[in-house]
Amino acid sequence: MRLNRIYQQTDITLNQELNIDKAASLHLSKVLRMKIGDILELFNGDGYRYQAVIANIERHRVKVSVTSKDQYHSESPLSIHLYQGVSRGDKMDLTIQKCVELGVKTFTPIITERCGVKLDTKRWAKKQEHWKKVIISACEQSGRDSIPTIYSVTRWQDAVLKLSTNSYFLDPHANHSFRDLTAPDNTTEIQLWVGPEGGFTEQEVRHIKNLHIQPVSLGPRILRTETAALAAVSAINAIWGDF
Repeated sequence: MRLNRIYQQTDITLNQELNIDKAASLHLSKVLRMKIGDILELFNGDGYRYQAVIANIERHRVKVSVTSKDQYHSESPLSIHLYQGVSRGDKMDLTIQKCVELGVKTFTPIITERCGVKLDTKRWAKKQEHWKKVIISACEQSGRDSIPTIYSVTRWQDAVLKLSTNSYFLDPHANHSFRDLTAPDNTTEIQLWVGPEGGFTEQEVRHIKNLHIQPVSLGPRILRTETAALAAVSAINAIWGDF
């Protein structure tokens, strides 16, 4: 039986009695209607999962007793870093959520020329915190015990300074697919670059090509930005990873 999984941003040790944070306590007691004696699973991003039993519920504050600690190897053997052009509305949330499920380890949201999202510094900071919550929720659902990193929103001009030899950018006009390429060393990071709605501009494409970065096509059809990221990560996992 699948246990309910809860993220807790705190140290967890065996035989510890732990007070679950307020938001998670309300979810466990009011939404899931769990009772004293019920078992759940905790994780905090250290790579382990902890089984715990509910010891007390008082005013919807849940206290648990940690009974076991296990390490389950759910991480992809590939270290994929997604450089994703920021998209509008819920599209960015969808991209991040599904790519966490697919095993992406690092995210950098990038502002490109065709990016349609214009926010001030304060609102970008709120977006960043929101995306972190999306990541944690996706880890709870997918069974990942390590929390992917998401860096601050970065301008295109600054992001391209971090291009590596294992960088691949999606270009619908490219002549190669991932299947045509030599598998990279699994010990190095794979950078995947995906444009926003409207894709990369011709100038951005020329810039990347001049740096000798490999353009990759996902086939003859033009994909939306949120579809392209998921398709590319899935293809990489199927050809080089653990699919």
